[in-house]
Parts: sequence; structure tokens; C-alpha cells
Amino acid sequence: MTEMWERFSYYGMRAILVLFLSASVLEGGLGLNGGTAKALVGVYMASVYLVALPGGWISDRILGTRRCVLLGGVIIMLGHISLAVPAGAGFAFAGLALIVVGTGLLKPNVTAIVGHLYKGDEDARRDAGFSLFYMGVNIGALLGPAIAGTLGQKVGWHVGFGAAAVGMAFGLAQYAFGRRPPGDDAPPHRLTPEERRRFTRYAVRGVAVVVVVVALAAVTGAFTLDGVTWALTVITILVAAGYFAFMFYGSHGITPEERVRLKAYAWLFVAAAIFQMIYDQAATELTAFAHDKTDLSFGGWNMPSSWLQSANPIMVLLLAPVLAGLWIRLGDRVSTAVKFAIGLALAGASFLLMAAAATAASDGTRVSALWLLGTYVIQTVGELSLYPVGLSVTVKLAPAAFAGQMMGLWFLATAVGDAVGGQVTRLSGTVLSQPLYFMCLGLLAIAAAMVLAMFTRPLRRLMSERPEPVMAASG
Repeated sequence: MTEMWERFSYYGMRAILVLFLSASVLEGGLGLNGGTAKALVGVYMASVYLVALPGGWISDRILGTRRCVLLGGVIIMLGHISLAVPAGAGFAFAGLALIVVGTGLLKPNVTAIVGHLYKGDEDARRDAGFSLFYMGVNIGALLGPAIAGTLGQKVGWHVGFGAAAVGMAFGLAQYAFGRRPPGDDAPPHRLTPEERRRFTRYAVRGVAVVVVVVALAAVTGAFTLDGVTWALTVITILVAAGYFAFMFYGSHGITPEERVRLKAYAWLFVAAAIFQMIYDQAATELTAFAHDKTDLSFGGWNMPSSWLQSANPIMVLLLAPVLAGLWIRLGDRVSTAVKFAIGLALAGASFLLMAAAATAASDGTRVSALWLLGTYVIQTVGELSLYPVGLSVTVKLAPAAFAGQMMGLWFLATAVGDAVGGQVTRLSGTVLSQPLYFMCLGLLAIAAAMVLAMFTRPLRRLMSERPEPVMAASG
């Protein structure tokens, strides 16, 4: 329920964010050009998941999971309140920054709580459990665009953002007064006094470096929205690469066996990032396509374009029990790598369908909403093949001393995909025609799925998954 309301606020706001940023000042928006607005939404979504990594560390070493979830929810609500204030770009950007910080504290830790409900050898049940948890998440993702999105498009942008704030307030009330999450909330590896002093020194130095860099950028004229989005994209990729290097080569108690499993996890990380690069363009390229090139009229009434973003959670609610039952029935016969390859291939197929839709709309004709609905259905099946399974395998492969941080590392894959995807959208309609843009990304995802499928057996060995049974030859 807590995550449901947090997702209500996030997806409700996200459904109208790119439209608000690109709308003219006379229409109540910020008047950014389309490429900058989409890139900004991409790096915003990336930042939301990027800070899940320090959020997991804070849980492991300072606050514990329950306090992190509560504090994160409060900060998220304050961010939506800031967005709801019609006072210009300053309040809007401050609101986005607060949501980023709050989500980093809440999201990895509420997810880690779910993973710890299952014993280490209950892989199939954990996969199914995360699928059911994912259903709850998608109730919020369904209601957010339908309520906050409608209010934003039909009444006013800031009214929609205010509805997102109210949703997060409900989540906080439920979490604070509901049943306490199971387990001890004490940080498993609390900082020693010396570690705390060292952390404080590094934090102060880090803040000082950021202040100096921002000041230099402002003086040289490089401190622009486009410059910030490119910088955040590079930072996201470097953080991912740096953290994997730290996990593989650092001296921090990770056993040789755990490092072997991390090699397999690196493959899954790249696959998840490519999937998210396509999947999360629902908030950028597909939102713009729905608003500008899709026929949304029904008997003289125009449906808000944000409603189309509810198609994905509706399909998740319908299909999650089916996929959860399928994974239990198949057990270990279908490997994690195969499930990831299926998800990637379906993501690619969805963009090939969008290439056909964009071709049909290239003469200025608004196309049927069924094109987008079909795209979201294909993506949903791919999502349910990859994402809940990814959450589950992250818990399974996590080194013992880095449980919270490992969940943050999983969300970092989403951050990389969103950051790169936000910049890639600049190619659409400029360097590449929109049909060619969708086709190139679709073929990239399908090629990645084929490569992952080719290496299924080595990945099973690295992850210590049970191999497929060998059938005796007849004759």
C-alpha cells in the first residue's frame, strides 16, 4: 500500500511532466523546446533511480529500512507540493530535486523488505511474490495518470501535481499508522564512530566540489539545462561503471563466490538498462506521440492523452498473476537469462510496431490509439518477463554485506537506461525521422536479446542455477 501511493504520485506527475515542461508560458508551462524537455524528463527519471544506491547505503549503515522509507515519503510529498505551487521554474525544479532525494530513500528499501520475506532457496516463490508486489505497484500507476493526469490536462498543471502530493500523503499516513514491516529495523552494519567521522569529511568535500563545479559552469555559461542533462547522463554511466569496479576489486568482504555471481549480474544489468531505455520512453517520446499524433476523440469528447499511460498498469494487473503462476509451474527449467532475453525481444518488437505507427502518421494524419495500446501490451509482457525476475535475482545474488545497496544497484540499471534514453530522444525528428528512430531502437533491443540468449548456459553456471535436465536419447 505504501508503494502503491508512492507510485500513484510518481506516475501521476510523470504522465504530464513533459507536456508541462514543453507547454508555452501562456498555457501555464515552462516553454522548453521538445528535445530539452524530453531529455530533462529522462535524466530526472534517471536521477530518481540513481540515488537509490546511496539510499540503500544509508539504510545499511545509518538509518535502517523503516526510517528510510518514512523519511523518503515525507520528502517526496514536499517535492510534489513544490511542483503544485504556480511560481515558475524555480519551484518546479526544486520539486523535482526533492522527489529525487525522497525516492532514493524510499524505493530500494521498501522493495528490499519484500525480498527478505523469502528464504534463500525459495527462488520460484520469490519471483511470484515480486510479481504480486508488482501488482500493488501498478494499482498506483493506473490511478495516477487517470486522476492526477486528468486534472493536470483538463484543469491545470499545478492541480495535477497537487493531486500527486495528496496521494503521497495517503501513503505516509498508511505507513506511519499501519502494521510495522517485519524484521529488525536496526542497520545491519552501522557506521562506527571513526567511519562516521570519515563519512562526514568526504561528504563536506563532495559538497564543496559540487559548489565549485556549478560556480565555474555558471561563470563560463555552461550551466544550462542542456548542459545539466548531459552532465547527469555522464555521471550516471560513470557511477554504474565505478560501482561495479568497486564490487569486483574493492576490499570490502565480498567472497570469491559472490564475485563470480556478480559477473553474471553485470550481463543482466546491461540487458535491463537497454530494456529501460525503450520502456521508459512512455514518459517522453510516446507521451509526445499520444499528444501530437494520436486521435483521442470519442463522440466529440477528447480523452486526455495521459490516460493511455494507464494501459500498462491495467495489463500488469491482468497478466501478473498469469506470469507469477507460470514461473512457479516452470520452476528452474527456464533460466533468468532466458526470461531477460524474452523481455528485451518484446521491447524491441514494441518499437517496431511504433515505427509502423509513426509511418502512418508521417503525412500529418492522427492515427488510432490502438497503435499505442498495442505497443503498451507488448511492452507489458516484456516487463513482466524481466522486471520482477530482476528484482528477485538481485536479492538472490546480493553479497551478504550489501543487501540494501545491491537493490540500489538494480535500480541503477534503470537510471542508466533512462539517462541514455532521454538523450537518445533528441535524435527523433532531427537526425533520424521518427519511423527510423523507432526502428533502430527496436532492432537494437532484439539484437541484444539474441546475444543474451546465446550465453544462457554460461550465465546459469555463474549464477549457480540448476541446469536443464538432460533427456535420454531414445532408440
